Order: sequence, then C-alpha cells, then structure tokens
Amino acid sequence: MDPRCTMGLAILIFVTVLLISDAVSVETQAYFNGTAYLPCPFTKAQNISLSELVVFWQDQQKLVLYEHYLGTEKLDSVNAKYLGRTSFDRDNWTLRLHNVQIKDMGSYDCFIQKKPPTGSIILQQTLTELSVIANFSEPEIKLAQNVTRTSGINLTCTSKQGHPKPKKMYFLITNSTIEHGDNMQISQDNVTELFSISNSLSHPFPDGVGHMTVVCVLETESMKISSKPRNFTLPELPSVGKNWIQIRAIIITLVFVLLFTIIVARIYCKKQNQPIRPSNTTCMSEQDGNAGRESINLEELGPQVASAKPNAE
Repeated sequence: MDPRCTMGLAILIFVTVLLISDAVSVETQAYFNGTAYLPCPFTKAQNISLSELVVFWQDQQKLVLYEHYLGTEKLDSVNAKYLGRTSFDRDNWTLRLHNVQIKDMGSYDCFIQKKPPTGSIILQQTLTELSVIANFSEPEIKLAQNVTRTSGINLTCTSKQGHPKPKKMYFLITNSTIEHGDNMQISQDNVTELFSISNSLSHPFPDGVGHMTVVCVLETESMKISSKPRNFTLPELPSVGKNWIQIRAIIITLVFVLLFTIIVARIYCKKQNQPIRPSNTTCMSEQDGNAGRESINLEELGPQVASAKPNAE
C-alpha cells in the first residue's frame, strides 16, 4: 500500500475518533402521555455557532430521534416512531419528546459534533436516563354484598392505569396498623403497559362492635395512595320483646273478631229456624170477637125460640 495512503487513512481515523472533551450523564422523569426533556448542555456554545455543528439524539437501539445539521433540521435520518414527536429548544439545547409512552423508557444519547473540512469531531456526549411514571387512580372501595352480623363486610378495592408496578395494596380497619387483604392481584395492559391492581377483604364484626371504618392503601416505589374512608354500620336487629308484644296483640284481636263473628252467626241462624207463633193480643181479640158473635146470635134467636114453644093449652 502506498505510504501516503496509509498516512492519510491514519489521519482520518484520528480525526473521526471520539474525542470527547465533556461527558455528561443525567436522569430525567416524564409522565405518561406527557413531555420528556432530554438535555444536551453545551458549555462551548458561546464560542461556536449552531451552523457549524451537528447535534442529534439517538435511543439505546441507535435509532435517531432528531438531527440538527449545520443550522437546519434534518429529518432524513429520523426513525419513523419519532417523527412528529420531537421539538428542539435552541435556547436550552434540549430536545422535547412529546406523547411519552412506557416503551420510551431507557437511555438516550445526545452528540454534539463539529464538522471540519474533513471528518467530524465529537465535542460532547450527554447520556440521559429516562423513566416514565403514571399516577394510579385513587383506590376505590366497593361493597361486594350487604353487611350482616353473619357475613360481616365483604369488600373489593381497585386502582388502575399506573406505573411503575405497585408494591402492595391492603386495608386498614378502624385506625389499626394491621394490614388486611385476602387476594391481591396485579395485571398489565398489553398495549399501554400500565398496571392495575385489586384486593379483597372479608372481615366479621367483632362481638359488641357495630361500626367499622375501612381505608384502602396502595403503595408504590415512591408514594402511598389512600382511598376515602368508608364507614360501615351493622344494621340494628329488631327487638324480640317488641315483636312478641305486637304479635300477641294481633292474635288477641283476631280471636275476639272470630268469636264475635261466631256469636253473631249463631244468633242469626237461631232466629231463622224458630217457628212463627201468634201473639197473646191476637188471641184475645179473636176470643172477644167470638164471644160477641155468640151473644148477638142468642138475642136474635130469642123470639124465635119463644114462638117455637108449645102452647100450654
């Protein structure tokens, strides 16, 4: 090989080698569906114009998010998953990544290169570690069935659409520090990669206790989220003595009504079956009438009887 070519190649390799004068590593956090800020602070910006530099970001898979090439945006090398999702803040040398998803978590490199007549020199590299969080919904307590002395309280508590994966969920009863919970379940959405969590509780009412206050608590790596307190009161059982008095009064009333009905029915039936007899007044009137008719007949018949007697002669 020509010695001049060898020397030229060596010079080119030397120029294009990563001559990193400053290496910066930062951590940043973004909310799900929010905006992530990927900084690339350049300490020498006051001495060099953007028109002399190539600034670009790439993810951990070496896919380019954004490129600012010698003063203008260059979209040819930007990966399709990042098109339309980034904006460059020239004042702060920060790339804004919009509509952040859980799958965007990871490390991002920002490179600042200077373009001399031949090759390129990397002046600075910034590594940003991005984490994504999503606030869980406030835990919600629901009653699974009616409260009774036998069944006690049967509850479920749920919280949805959060990240990162929660540590645990439990119930606290009446200002106690004892954690209750029978069946904690965690699921993850296949599309959004967000987590949901639920737990259940079955707890009896202790003897002599008729009221309980329950709070559901969700713990994540960074915080605790509590539900609104739920108050549960055992329904009062009706008094046995009062019930018996009412039942006895109803029974006595029914007995009296039944006896009265029977007596009235018997009297009515007896009157219906009794034969009709003439009264004494009617009988006396008839006797007087007969007597009158007999006397009248004797007077009328007197002369006839006298004339009918034989002559003494």
